Amino acid sequence: MNDVPPLLGIVIEPKIPGDRDRLACALRKLVAEDPSLHVVAEAGSHRAIIQGTGELKLQTKIDLLRHVHKIDVSAGAPQVLYRETITRAATVDYTHKRQMGGTGQYARIRIIAEPMPRGAGFTFENKIAGDSVPKAFVPAIEKGLESALAAGVLAGFMVVDLKVTLVDGASHDVDSSALAFEIAARAALREALMKAGPVLLEPIMRLEVTTPADDVASVIGDLNFRRAHIESQDVRDDTTVIRALVPLATMLGYVNALRSLAGGRAIFARWFSHYAPVPPDDDGPLRPAIGMRA
Repeated sequence: MNDVPPLLGIVIEPKIPGDRDRLACALRKLVAEDPSLHVVAEAGSHRAIIQGTGELKLQTKIDLLRHVHKIDVSAGAPQVLYRETITRAATVDYTHKRQMGGTGQYARIRIIAEPMPRGAGFTFENKIAGDSVPKAFVPAIEKGLESALAAGVLAGFMVVDLKVTLVDGASHDVDSSALAFEIAARAALREALMKAGPVLLEPIMRLEVTTPADDVASVIGDLNFRRAHIESQDVRDDTTVIRALVPLATMLGYVNALRSLAGGRAIFARWFSHYAPVPPDDDGPLRPAIGMRA
């Protein structure tokens, strides 16, 4: 379970402005106690996003803030943390050039961005053979690329599973600097992402529901509505075990739905399976994406 990425996020903020420092301290303690919990400060506000693997765990952390740390916090609804990736290769030749009085900024790079297998993460390769880009600036280029991965071009979610190769570039004896190349790399990758067929990835959960035989049809009908892929059904005496792959986005609040469907007689377990592209006709992720960056 330690390898499971954060799948859900909840925006929180203190109801009393004076509790901001206390909240930050409490959140640091919670993260120290539970490494699976992540906290991301929301840029431009005093809000934070707590990220974890499940609704119950996140709600437990909020309860600890309220009842143990005595901090009155407001909390939003759980939102799925999507990812972004690319579907085809793209080449970008980008020049960052700016003149400021007697000092300028100049950096030119040519990169190739290409998709990698799911779960591969990010890979950077420098294929410049000569000295068109001084080696001293290559770490700044890699830094700029990595910073661009934090927010994709579709909905601002983390970009994953791609390789970027530095193939060419140019520098200026006076106006080039590490900062100029970092800026150029960040802008070049964002341009490449837009050209490379960006897609949203959603977390897919492996679900196992044990339900009385009388309720199987209702449970499966509900799962089909949730875009589930039913893998198997095993009959055990008067109960049936249904195994399926289901997008996490459709599973929020499932405990209450299942209780209603089966009169409280069914139980379920779920765990993370993999990421998969969001179907083109599903615009659901774009609505909660605002303010819920991964």
